[in-house]
Amino acid sequence: MKVILGIDLAWGTGSERSQANETGLVAVKPSGQVIDAGWARGVDAVREWIDDLATEDTLAMVDAPLLVTNPIGTQRLCEKQVGQRYGRWKVSANSTNIGSRGLAGVELRRRLEALGWVYDDGLNGPPNGARVLSEVYPYTTLVGSPELGYETERPLYKRKPKALSASAFRPIRATACDELIGVMGNLCDVQPRLDLRSHPVTAELLDTPSPIADVPYKHREDLLDAALCAWTGLLWLSAGFDRCQVLGIGDQKGSHRATIIAPARPSQRR
Repeated sequence: MKVILGIDLAWGTGSERSQANETGLVAVKPSGQVIDAGWARGVDAVREWIDDLATEDTLAMVDAPLLVTNPIGTQRLCEKQVGQRYGRWKVSANSTNIGSRGLAGVELRRRLEALGWVYDDGLNGPPNGARVLSEVYPYTTLVGSPELGYETERPLYKRKPKALSASAFRPIRATACDELIGVMGNLCDVQPRLDLRSHPVTAELLDTPSPIADVPYKHREDLLDAALCAWTGLLWLSAGFDRCQVLGIGDQKGSHRATIIAPARPSQRR
């Protein structure tokens, strides 16, 4: 693959009355060099960014449900397996089904498939070429990758614990976010590499402390998660099943299966 795109997609599509939330975007080369980074609002803007960056061999790793066919009131198998295999690290996934409101990932997949992209469930291993998109979940990357150092629990850079008030949690999450960014800054010294300093937008993550206020913090977090999506793509391409597993393998049939490609320690595999 010549380009890997990390997309922390806002799940909602927005409306005439309200904009969609921001989507974080990070594009990298196989060398780990960041070639573009920023934000977009809405599926149309995200698709345009993808069109601008994609080559004939591009892997898009999207943090959002891309394939949702299960009935209302149920949870996709891949989401259930997140909790089963990563729950010890306090990682779980939101449930989605055909009745869910936030399905921007499904719309993005459909639009890209209409342009010749291929949804890849990962069951045959990393792709060798073409324009491919797959689903990822950054929380599994955080606790499933020894390089990041979260041996026992996910970092508290989002998802407020119930015991804490919002005001008490804000400085805690800012500190946790800065610690995570520091760890990710060291990914330039491992394989696969991710060099946050190779682009001014991602370099600013390293050089600017995390804000306390909600809106600027979410702006920063979206970009950070997009970088994690991109690095997950690099890990998947370089190590395949040696370092990653495919969540959602079960009784699904056909060419389209709802899966999540997730970095995994041996203890997190079935």
